[in-house]
Amino acid sequence: MIQPKVTANYLHPHEHIGVMTHPMHVNHQYVLSKAISNPQLAAPCVLDYGCGAGEVVESGRKMGLEIYGTDVFYERGHVKAEIERKGLMGFVRVIEKGIIPFPDNFFDFVISNQVFEHIQDIDGSLMEINRVLKPGGKFLCLFPSKECFIEWHGGVPFLHWFSKDSRVRFYYAFVLRGIGFGYFKDDKSISHWVSDFIEWLDKFTYYQNKSAILKIFGRYFEVSLIEHDLVTFRLNHSGMGRLAKFSQLDLVLPISSEIFRRVGGLVIFSCKPLNQTQVGNEKMG
Repeated sequence: MIQPKVTANYLHPHEHIGVMTHPMHVNHQYVLSKAISNPQLAAPCVLDYGCGAGEVVESGRKMGLEIYGTDVFYERGHVKAEIERKGLMGFVRVIEKGIIPFPDNFFDFVISNQVFEHIQDIDGSLMEINRVLKPGGKFLCLFPSKECFIEWHGGVPFLHWFSKDSRVRFYYAFVLRGIGFGYFKDDKSISHWVSDFIEWLDKFTYYQNKSAILKIFGRYFEVSLIEHDLVTFRLNHSGMGRLAKFSQLDLVLPISSEIFRRVGGLVIFSCKPLNQTQVGNEKMG
């Protein structure tokens, strides 16, 4: 099942940016641009899997895109109320018992932005995404892996590298929080902040390494890694077009892709085979 992406105390640093009052976050712009960039699909039907407060669904529908969202809503969270306030409940549906509430072969494109590190049963989630995708449909997943240097929910480098039973982890986080690392500190003492965040991390994150992730994805999809594509998009978005072109040079591209994987995570572009027996081809980017 999808675990909550955020809590009131530990938001991803960009999760609280709403499209109504702030520019849409660059990751949201990117996934929407990929959903509408297929020339073979003039009017694709799109699903935002793990849609959170519905920023991408809201923006996509304003663009005229047929887009829906689905998520598991945390019982103490404010996300469902925000979706209701935006009038999106007709387009956003609740996942129950791991089931995506849409028919088989319904979507042309599925997008998922930094959701899968919160999912314990990745295999079950991918099976459901495969079910609702049409044959030949695409799935774009931004997925922070364990290899990332920074645990972005709390802002402490390497904290997610420690095992959940580590005795050293608390003291490590205590020292880094003491020298200034960490988000959403409020008025908590260092010890209180570290204890709360470690508890949240253990409950709501399930980081896996790149090889394990690609192996699971390869059971259902033809898989490519396209971090270089997001690097180019983000550089162009920041007005650094020349640097974007430089990052695409044959000698530079593998380096820029690996740097992004270590900082931002994997960008997995998958295709549901026309013939499902074709599943299992993993293409390393």
